[in-house]
Amino acid sequence: MTRSSDTAPDLHHITRDAILQSALGIAAFDGWTADSFAAAVKESGVDAGLAHLACPREELDLIIHWSNQMDAQAEKAILDKDIADMKVRDRVTFCVLARLEAIGPNEEAARRARARLLLPDAVTESASLVWNSCDTVWRAIGDQSTDFNFYSKRAILSGVYGSTLSVWLGESDPEKPRAREFLDHRIENVMQFEKAKWQFRKATANLPDLGSILGKMRYGFGPRV
Repeated sequence: MTRSSDTAPDLHHITRDAILQSALGIAAFDGWTADSFAAAVKESGVDAGLAHLACPREELDLIIHWSNQMDAQAEKAILDKDIADMKVRDRVTFCVLARLEAIGPNEEAARRARARLLLPDAVTESASLVWNSCDTVWRAIGDQSTDFNFYSKRAILSGVYGSTLSVWLGESDPEKPRAREFLDHRIENVMQFEKAKWQFRKATANLPDLGSILGKMRYGFGPRV
């Protein structure tokens, strides 16, 4: 006998998928609102009670589900591509583009989703979704860092991805030449920063630890005799 706790997450996932298929078209015209969520539920044929169990925050939970869905789609595209022999910057570029291209023909719904995520009740989710997308990219590339680099890589890429997304959604040309050029410049900036950081670490590797020196200056260099 299967426990309900084992089947509930799958059922909620399927329910969100069904509602999302209707919501993308509706939200492109009406935005992501409680009314558009209700309209999507009705159009999808999903039971209203089940819909609210799967999406207690209605349209906001649906946006989060969509973002997670696009992350998974981008991850699959990355894993299906042989990127092992690519330079780091080319790998990062490919992976960011994979995430942007996952939006597909739903750019207007994505623009409306960004507007919804700017509202006060979604500020935390907005930052979290960008972070998760960038974490997906780094993990797919094969990043195994666990120290400060783990956080710095994702924080820096969040800035690159977020700013490029704005250009991507604002460009009408389906080939996105301006967004691609913008992404290239941003990644070049990151590569220069990483190079400078590496050179600084190399140059200061044999120098005394500044934090240790300051600590000793504050608390003393040892017991007095």
